[in-house]
Amino acid sequence: MYARLSQLVRQLPRPSTTAALSASRARPTSPTPRPAAMSSARTIHTAGCIVIGDEVLGGKTVDTNSAYFAKYCFSLGIALKRIEVIPDDEEDIVEATRRMSANYDFVVTSGGIGPTHDDITYQSIAKAFDLPLTLHQEAFERMKRLSKPHPSQPNFDWNVPSPALTAKRRMVEVPLDKSRDLSEQVLFLDESLWVPVVVANGNVHILPGIPRLFEKLLDCLKPRLLPRLTDPEGKGIHRILFATPMAESAVAGYLTELAAKVEPKGVKVGSYPRWHKKHNSVTLVGRDQELLESLVPEVEAAIQGHRVTLEDERDGENESDQDS
Repeated sequence: MYARLSQLVRQLPRPSTTAALSASRARPTSPTPRPAAMSSARTIHTAGCIVIGDEVLGGKTVDTNSAYFAKYCFSLGIALKRIEVIPDDEEDIVEATRRMSANYDFVVTSGGIGPTHDDITYQSIAKAFDLPLTLHQEAFERMKRLSKPHPSQPNFDWNVPSPALTAKRRMVEVPLDKSRDLSEQVLFLDESLWVPVVVANGNVHILPGIPRLFEKLLDCLKPRLLPRLTDPEGKGIHRILFATPMAESAVAGYLTELAAKVEPKGVKVGSYPRWHKKHNSVTLVGRDQELLESLVPEVEAAIQGHRVTLEDERDGENESDQDS
């Protein structure tokens, strides 16, 4: 099952990213990484997500991990500031992880930690923070105990050197800072999985790209994050959704006035067209639920709409075009 870590990044030809960029411009200088001790202890206000994989950029695989992470951050009240999709290219990974680590409190990467030559996330992040790649013995023992033999490898032996064994070991050779507590850098969050969450520079959390594993490990990480949130109870951010039969252009003036009034109080106003549907959407987003609730009657009256739970709640069976 876990050998599938290699299947995500595989069939597309690797783009010549380095050559293309150097021909047009020099790569930007990465900001100085925040010290690891500072990164691992600070309150989490902001987050960033790096999706690594040629197959995503080439259209072979649809990325769902970043969408899951966005909902995850919203539910915890973490401001997700940036999502980037980058190729399996060492320089790109080095630059992105350094920059994200320096700029945001909580960073996750998705993909590129399988057994094949193009799974280079661990080695690239090791380079980003000047860390050695080290075989993590506990992870290796867990791999041997919990992973199932693949039908194509009936004679595989963990005790006999082979190309397959070398490939498997690559998945547990991780960047480690020997000056820091090892238990804070390699997190085993689920007893049924050998795959750990590796934490580099205190705030870069390296996760597999397989959605089922990505989601499970992220969910298991939540108890470790809660004490470091702005709201330790994890109440998150609140969203109120409205459906309006009016065109966006018809409500634009009111929404502009409303935004000017409430955004200084931490409330964001959004408007979203829904083509060929009977209703468009308006949202209020903020941390102060009481304030949001107090705005509902005014907004419903001004947009001639209703508060809803789902966008299509009032569309009915018949659809009609909506202009904007």
